[in-house]
Amino acid sequence: MALFRRSPAKTESGATPEAVPRGADARAGAGGQTQYSYLEEPYVSLKNRVQAQLISQQSARRGNGDPTALNATELQDEIRALYEQAVAETGLIINRSQKEQLLEQIVAEILGYGPIDAFLHDDDVTEVMVNGSKQVYVERRGKIVETNVSFQDDEHVVRIIQRIIAPLGRRIDESSPMVDARLPDGSRVNAVIPPLAIDGPTINIRKFARIPYTTQDLILFGTLTPELVQFLDGCVKSRLNIIISGGTGTGKTTLLNVVSGFLPESERIVTIEDAAELQLRQRHVVRLEARPPNIEGKGQITIRQLVINALRMRPDRMIVGEARGGEALDMLQAMNTGHDGSMTTIHSSNPRDTLRRIETMVLMAGMDLPLRAIREQVASAIDLIVHLQRMADGVRRVTQVSEVQGMEGDTIVMQDIFQWKQAGIEDGRVLGRLQPSGIRPGFTNKLELAGVSLPPEIFGYHGR
Repeated sequence: MALFRRSPAKTESGATPEAVPRGADARAGAGGQTQYSYLEEPYVSLKNRVQAQLISQQSARRGNGDPTALNATELQDEIRALYEQAVAETGLIINRSQKEQLLEQIVAEILGYGPIDAFLHDDDVTEVMVNGSKQVYVERRGKIVETNVSFQDDEHVVRIIQRIIAPLGRRIDESSPMVDARLPDGSRVNAVIPPLAIDGPTINIRKFARIPYTTQDLILFGTLTPELVQFLDGCVKSRLNIIISGGTGTGKTTLLNVVSGFLPESERIVTIEDAAELQLRQRHVVRLEARPPNIEGKGQITIRQLVINALRMRPDRMIVGEARGGEALDMLQAMNTGHDGSMTTIHSSNPRDTLRRIETMVLMAGMDLPLRAIREQVASAIDLIVHLQRMADGVRRVTQVSEVQGMEGDTIVMQDIFQWKQAGIEDGRVLGRLQPSGIRPGFTNKLELAGVSLPPEIFGYHGR
């Protein structure tokens, strides 16, 4: 039985229309190309047939004592041959582009990540969000847009989740319905299934850049300015302790990765992350990654334990991917006891809120410290806070660079060195510039002692 039905031979304009899938569930994709969802009969029937034949051939191969495992290219060739045979046997009426489209979907379903496989290979997509089987969103150029792809059902989503996490040695089921892991390319994947996810299984994949961004890339994107790059370069070389703050998805880790490129090759660097995302280019780097508990709830290694252990590894610099809890206390103590030049990221809405969050995280360490003592440690340890924000046009920009100057009474004193000045919105793009405050930072002497000389124009001072 044909899986496609014929449309009338001619349209009113005289053109012969393309074959239309039964159920008419096709949607227009990029460039006007017809896209078919994973719910349509042609796809489901062909996929099931090809998959069954492939399993049968693989079983027969193993039954004959052939231990050779096919690589990905050989498997794709075998799937294509089975697909061509299935199309011919079913008498399918289909044009070339539709034929290739369905083949790509079948290969993605059998060897890849199903409906979302194409997005993971699209460099314009920075994040993939699956909200149940019927909603898939992606982030392009800082904007979240809904796609036209969907899964067959919730079980289909769970199968893809299992395929993603199985090579990582992780599992997800009703007893452990949430997983957070890292893909081989460094991309971060989070998945939640019922009963925690009420409306169906969810997947969130934050993609990792295959080629690390450079300072020139961030200047081109509008995240940094040349003056700020020169300033941050001097701060890193002067061994200032730097916090990069911002909301979710504002580019904190990306900026940390770029700023870490200013670190000297001669220093020993230890990175500590929940899921390894940093791509340092220096040679002498030790990378540590936290470990979640196993199925029995044992074996967990936390960020805080890694920070404590890193202090025994003779680091010149420590970089913590993100401080979320009690490890903040150990970071502050490290910064105050000779490990200058350390860096980390923190979720917050502004630099002042960053300090409040650090105070809260220190209290999470379980130490019964008075608030003033915590603030004194914070004021003594942290030199600079660089704050990021994702604006209405989707562009991630540094909007504030603040110096921590010390204590005045019970309050930590801060001073803005750079601040974003918005000039309006034109054609959907936010206009403005990161401008100096006109005040030299109090750590200028540290820069000079390190041999870093910054022109006064960087700080908006022109000698008047």
